[in-house]
Amino acid sequence: MAIYTLPELPYDYAALEPVINPQIIELHHDKHHAAYVTGANTTLEQLAEAREKENWGALNGLEKNLAFHLSGHILHSIYWHNMASPKTGEGGGEPTAADGVGDLADAITESFGSFEKFKKQLTFASSATQGSGWGVLAYEPVSGRLVVEQVYDHQGNVGVASTPILVFDAWEHAFYLQYKNQKVDFIEAMWNVVNWQDVARRYADAKANTPLLIPVKG
Repeated sequence: MAIYTLPELPYDYAALEPVINPQIIELHHDKHHAAYVTGANTTLEQLAEAREKENWGALNGLEKNLAFHLSGHILHSIYWHNMASPKTGEGGGEPTAADGVGDLADAITESFGSFEKFKKQLTFASSATQGSGWGVLAYEPVSGRLVVEQVYDHQGNVGVASTPILVFDAWEHAFYLQYKNQKVDFIEAMWNVVNWQDVARRYADAKANTPLLIPVKG
């Protein structure tokens, strides 16, 4: 039995136009994301077989495959919900207390100095990834701060135990059909569809469910 399944999109293929066209959304979700789900399930089966046969020589490669496919599944599952249709007025803008996301807005200011500084850092981190990767805003459970991370491929260069709350996909399959080789133009456009309600919910959940790993003595 498959452990992981492909989640349905929270909107139709055309919902994110003009930022992302329907063809990209369809291919990205139905083909690329689906492949990571299949890869994670297949690798779990291969790990079970390796355990049964005590084929420990295969372990390193299989663990790496599991990290790649499972992280791809997780990041994409966040990605779809991190976006909202600009047509409905739900996506984009800046998080504010007036929109009910004041805690997130305050955390961004405290962690980065201002929203604009945060926006520039995440934009550059996403667009400057070497090859395939992601730009990520994450909750870091040692300091309790928000941090920007660059994810190479799907699982490298991140802090252990950090929780992603906003992810920008910088793999070519996320934008090339529409933006060609202009990755930075795609990342800039992504700010017009950010679903701050979803990001704020993820931030609140991360704080509530992830105790500080090294409690601060007061």
